[in-house]
Amino acid sequence: MDLIKQNNYELERRRLSGLGGLVQKSTGTINGSDGKNDKAPVFLRAMGLHKLSEVEKIKREVQSGKILIIKITPLASKSIEDVKIAVNQLCNFVESIKGDIARLGEERIVVCPTNVRVWRDKKQLSKDPISTTP
Repeated sequence: MDLIKQNNYELERRRLSGLGGLVQKSTGTINGSDGKNDKAPVFLRAMGLHKLSEVEKIKREVQSGKILIIKITPLASKSIEDVKIAVNQLCNFVESIKGDIARLGEERIVVCPTNVRVWRDKKQLSKDPISTTP
């Protein structure tokens, strides 16, 4: 039985070696680390924003290292003004912790902790005026 396990391990090791050294163990270790000094995993959490008072909970979650996808439509259906206040508070917060915040469509925002950035395409803006006539 030990010989079978050893052969399976050897086959797995050979298969993984073809990945350019990115995966060293089948236990999920990546980027050549040995698993001893790995950081804790980063979690992604989705939640809704129903009340302005929930902004403090969002801040605590982000400070703990979580990336949050916030659905803002529940609050927007009650008060657009509260949505503006909440987003401004979160923008100031992520700036203070050197995090990031971005809009995901019309209904959601993503709030990221320190050292996490949202990819943004750097599109060349046209200097030509935009026509308002059909």
